[in-house]
Amino acid sequence: MFQDEGRFGLLGDPRRCWAPKGVRPIVGARLLRQFTYAFSALSPHDGEMDSLVLPFVNAQTMSLFLALVAQRHPDDFILMVMDQAGWHIAQALQVPANMRILYLPPYSPELNPVEHLWKVLREGWFANTVFSGMKAVVDTLCKGVRTLEADHDRVRSFAGFDWITSITLNAT
Repeated sequence: MFQDEGRFGLLGDPRRCWAPKGVRPIVGARLLRQFTYAFSALSPHDGEMDSLVLPFVNAQTMSLFLALVAQRHPDDFILMVMDQAGWHIAQALQVPANMRILYLPPYSPELNPVEHLWKVLREGWFANTVFSGMKAVVDTLCKGVRTLEADHDRVRSFAGFDWITSITLNAT
């Protein structure tokens, strides 16, 4: 499984949108800097995904997330691939018995398929939306990750490496 955290909040995220010719779309935005974090781990092979929304990131919340993933997959041995964020390499990090950590090289987010998850969530649930408060952000984020957790085919389509296989097969 690959793991990453995404930050979501009240800071506006204007995106392109459709409008009739000659009409300039009006999109709201907010400048208040308040955030929450989505911890997610996914398997690009089968589209299995586990997520947890927490108010901050540190070794304690990361340990909580790893324990949740281990609990959801008690019969599996999990090789968790993640970046080298400070809370991922902290001495206080507690790794469950059925899990081992493998670190990605520094400064290489393109190797982590979870990065595509954040794009899907931002485009599908957060684009051009002005939230009334952090509760609305958390509710929307939870709805988005629950929807994606239930749709293994969609997760596999944006996180899988199937496109590399198809290029290789078509080239031969």
